[in-house]
Amino acid sequence: MLRRLLQPFWVLLAIIFLIEAWLWDHLEPIVARVVAAIPLRALKHWLAAQIDTLSPPLTLVVFVVPPVLLFPLKLVALWLLTHHHFMGGAATVLFAKFVGLGVTAFVFDVTRPKLLQMAWFARLYQAVLSLRARASELVEPVKQRVLDVVRGNGDRWSSRFWRLILRFRKSVQEAR
Repeated sequence: MLRRLLQPFWVLLAIIFLIEAWLWDHLEPIVARVVAAIPLRALKHWLAAQIDTLSPPLTLVVFVVPPVLLFPLKLVALWLLTHHHFMGGAATVLFAKFVGLGVTAFVFDVTRPKLLQMAWFARLYQAVLSLRARASELVEPVKQRVLDVVRGNGDRWSSRFWRLILRFRKSVQEAR
């Protein structure tokens, strides 16, 4: 019984995790293009050379610094949201999320070899990769069901529901 009650929570958590993973995957090529467009390549080589001189625990500090520096921006977004500036707050949250993920992807790419030298970090990294695979497995049936409903290929209930939505949409368009 408890498992059935918690299943929507786990699916939602898996969806959030996969959205984060999707953003990470899709921002990495964008960051690579930005690095190619502006002279960040030299910065990346310089940063890699500096990190080579650091111990793995100090490299962890380098990896943690960018999210810490973006935290005040998230506080600004929270302030905007609490003062009913919803569009500005949402835009600030999205900006902070994209910049944070992009910078973290950039820094992680440079620091990964040193970070993986720490046994606990390597285990954590493998656990996150395993959790990501498990989240994909958990969300896949839900995603497939949603796609079936959207395409109208689902069972009779979902097909009727989709036809009802299409009929409602058509009536709204005709009313214009």
